[in-house]
Amino acid sequence: ELTPGSPVVHEDHGVGRYLGLETLTVGGLTTEFLTLEYAKGDKLYVPVSSLHLISRYTGASPENAPLHRLGGDQWDKVKRKAAEKACDVAAELLDIYARRAARPGVAFPAPGEEYAAFADAFEFEETPDQQRAIEGVLVDMEDSKPMDRVVCGDVGFGKTEVAMRAAFVAANGGRQVAVLVPTTLLAQQHFENFSDRFADWPIKIESLSRFRNAKEQKVILDGLANGTLDIVVGTHKLLQPSVKFKNLGLVIIDEEHRFGVRHKEQMKSLRAEVDILTLTATPIPRTLNMAMSGLRDLSIIATPPVERHPIKTFVSPWNDALIQEAVQRELKRGGQVYFLHNEVETIENQAQKLEALIPEARVQIAHGQLRERDLERIMRDFYHQRFNLLVCTTIIESGIDVPSANTIVINRADKLGLAQLHQLRGRVGRSHHRAYAYLITPPPKQMTEDAKKRLEAIESMEDLGAGFTLATHDLEIRGAGELLGDEQSGQIHEIGFSLYMDLLERAVQALKAGRTPELDRPLDHGAEIDLGLPALLPSDYLPDVHTRLVMYKRIANAKDQEALREIQVEMIDRFGLLPDPAKNLMAITEIKLTVQPYGIKKIEAGPAGGRVIFGSDTKVDPKRLIKLIQTRPKEYKLDGGDKLRFFRDLSDPTQRIEQVGRVVEQLVG
Repeated sequence: ELTPGSPVVHEDHGVGRYLGLETLTVGGLTTEFLTLEYAKGDKLYVPVSSLHLISRYTGASPENAPLHRLGGDQWDKVKRKAAEKACDVAAELLDIYARRAARPGVAFPAPGEEYAAFADAFEFEETPDQQRAIEGVLVDMEDSKPMDRVVCGDVGFGKTEVAMRAAFVAANGGRQVAVLVPTTLLAQQHFENFSDRFADWPIKIESLSRFRNAKEQKVILDGLANGTLDIVVGTHKLLQPSVKFKNLGLVIIDEEHRFGVRHKEQMKSLRAEVDILTLTATPIPRTLNMAMSGLRDLSIIATPPVERHPIKTFVSPWNDALIQEAVQRELKRGGQVYFLHNEVETIENQAQKLEALIPEARVQIAHGQLRERDLERIMRDFYHQRFNLLVCTTIIESGIDVPSANTIVINRADKLGLAQLHQLRGRVGRSHHRAYAYLITPPPKQMTEDAKKRLEAIESMEDLGAGFTLATHDLEIRGAGELLGDEQSGQIHEIGFSLYMDLLERAVQALKAGRTPELDRPLDHGAEIDLGLPALLPSDYLPDVHTRLVMYKRIANAKDQEALREIQVEMIDRFGLLPDPAKNLMAITEIKLTVQPYGIKKIEAGPAGGRVIFGSDTKVDPKRLIKLIQTRPKEYKLDGGDKLRFFRDLSDPTQRIEQVGRVVEQLVG
């Protein structure tokens, strides 16, 4: 979605700002151009036929986008450096992939009758997305290549059931399962949920966390080492060297973004050997980044369970009356309230202040510095509704399910990250009651620009299933993050996320094919087709500039003729029959898609004929070409080693596209 002023990347000229669309007549030919502004006020006019060279700049905030000069070699240097970095990353990725390919993982047996019985015991009906995610996981597990799949679904959308199905297949196939969670409280809840779900099966489940004493921990570790324990749920304790598994087959990671970089590196080393399933409500940029670039498989569960309502979200400075009203409304309907105050030093004062403000509330405090037993008791009491207002830190962020708590007040929401805010908001609204989230902030002048953007994003994304969209916003606000290692910006900041991903993909393809990546070669975006015909979406056919721009980009990015036809059908359905210039645009794009696999660089045509320019690695059959010239010497003639001229009357513009189509057909069949 481009708005005037948005930064964009042109592959040949670097980062500029989009100013708008202009219709210009050049050499008697009318077409539309994107106007871009570069450093020093230089302007560049890009015809819509070259829109594939332009991508939205994502990598830093729009104000901080590094605008380039037109001309000069600054952009070439930046792009080359980014290409080198992409090659290094590609080599490291391929190393992980090669290790995964060389050490076949476990090919689990296809799910049989026992799995069907386990699935039937699920007390809810699977949503379509959930079903697709389960099927994707099962297919991956049957393959001998180690699985690396991310399941992204909002809180309460049924990711845990996907994990349980995978755990059943692994345990039933004679392998051990490790479920890795970020907090002790969540480990306890997952342990209880897994124990309930597997109660009818001879599968032994334990949890390893600080809630267990030394003696209990030793028994669990022995069970893992000798294979008598099938499934273990635990915190990062499971990554310690003292934990030895007899035959680990599956690792389930819940909320990967809550683990530190060191723990993630340990997880990365596991990737080469065992099946990994990552569950997340808001995939962090690096995870999203890898999933988007096809390095990990991604399943999105976006359909909410029946009877769930979106959470009403309000952003406001501190206001006694607002907080009083919010808490009292929840208490009057018999519910409970989370009040999040993320400073242990002042949490007691905050609780006293709330007790004075809302005398009818029964208040308790929870934070990570409490003794384990006390924390466990408080959370259990809250779950059993023995008090109704919990003043807490972000310790509640991961996964404690309290269906009767449907209002959350988050103090100093500007200090929290986007994924965190989304997770915390997801603590409420777990039942069919309408839930409310109040994000309390200081006055706007005291907040950073990034904080304002995060709060805008979270407030606008009230819909159920917004986690994936929010992660994409996060990608834009924080930058994409390096794919490997713990640097958070680097080359992606310089050239933008989309172009970096293109360079990376090209480096991966070259290395896979055993070639050295050609760093200076421009990215291949298919042939340029110039038939001297107006090819555009006229403003009287599609008046809205933004919609027109979106359609141009979709047409330019169509992967094949089928996708192009779908766009054409949609346009006729939405805007009416195509005018001639729009038909020309579609037909020219179709020719471009036809010649794309054959290494043709350019096709030009005018009233008396035209020429085809071949790339250095053209796939056009030379025998076919020679035969064409020999059998029809008046129509076809070679011009140098890389051009074919064709001569015919193309003065009628309506016939020109058809005639060029025939030339292409004779060349490529």
